[in-house]
Amino acid sequence: MTRVLVVDDEPQLVRALRINLRARGYEVDAAGDGRGALDLAARRHPDVIVLDLGLPDMEGTEVIQGLRGWLSAPIIVLSARHGSGDKVEALDVGADDYVTKPFGMDELLARLRAAVRRAAPAEEAAIVRAAGFSVDLAAKKVVRDGTGVRLTPTEWHILEVLVRNAGRLVAQRQLLREVWGPAYETETNYLRVYLAQLRRKLEADPAHPRHLITEPGMGYRFEP
Repeated sequence: MTRVLVVDDEPQLVRALRINLRARGYEVDAAGDGRGALDLAARRHPDVIVLDLGLPDMEGTEVIQGLRGWLSAPIIVLSARHGSGDKVEALDVGADDYVTKPFGMDELLARLRAAVRRAAPAEEAAIVRAAGFSVDLAAKKVVRDGTGVRLTPTEWHILEVLVRNAGRLVAQRQLLREVWGPAYETETNYLRVYLAQLRRKLEADPAHPRHLITEPGMGYRFEP
């Protein structure tokens, strides 16, 4: 089921969107300000976001920038601002579409469906293999030397993020936001502890890891 995050400080509009989206089979979360939106996105991982630009605590463009550091879900701006400058700025910082208020519900729903279709992930390998162990992303299982490896939910979440970005640097802040939420993005000691645990469970030589690589001062990288 597709999860939609609605971010708007107009309760009547949020209520109308919630009713219409749920009637069409969507799961709906709602936030009335930017901080709440960033927190909900980190905890609930929406598939698509409908976002107003005029929020009580920050600009919608700031929310987009905060999300784009780690979230690839499509963002549809829903705003009373009609100026081309506002539209260009929102699209430049990472929005995928822009709908002006007042709007037709059918048009918004059509744009939402199109955004979700475009964002549908390309088929990825369900099982990622490394020397000595394999990661089954669909079953959420790790097998090392033919034996299942018991991971805590947090260990799995960290490993999953790294494996899905195989070969690419995942910044410390991104990893902290995605696993623990925005309030923890400076707690780099969490990552040191959990990466050490993962290496003990998965690496042949934890002191000299081949697969769970630290890029000092930047982040971490998974090399199959």
